[in-house]
Amino acid sequence: MIKSLNYVFGKVEVYDYYMIVTMNAGIHISPEHNNILEDLVLTYYYDKPFVYLTHRKNSYSVDPVIYFETDKIENMVGFGVIAEVPVSGGNAEIEKLFLNKPFKIFLNRDEAVHWAKQRIEDELKRS
Repeated sequence: MIKSLNYVFGKVEVYDYYMIVTMNAGIHISPEHNNILEDLVLTYYYDKPFVYLTHRKNSYSVDPVIYFETDKIENMVGFGVIAEVPVSGGNAEIEKLFLNKPFKIFLNRDEAVHWAKQRIEDELKRS
């Protein structure tokens, strides 16, 4: 891990080619939170591809409009949801409709990290 960052909305773990975000319980994620994601991308992934993983340990809500902004992040080559909360897998299926990036739902963190590394490997081979 490169860095672990704590924000009002949750924790961000930054790795070489992926980040894992764990939101706090009860938070509502709005488009304004995307500014923080964009800053993290510029700081840690400016010139390389990365995968965004959200670890859904807690129950929280997401404004689907945020995905239209997230979709504009060109070097994001995948979006994964680690669905520990039962309802989060169902919500992710709906959220998938708003994002035009490779999107996958996982039951555990190890599977998600493996997929993220594979997405990066595939992307680096293409470039």
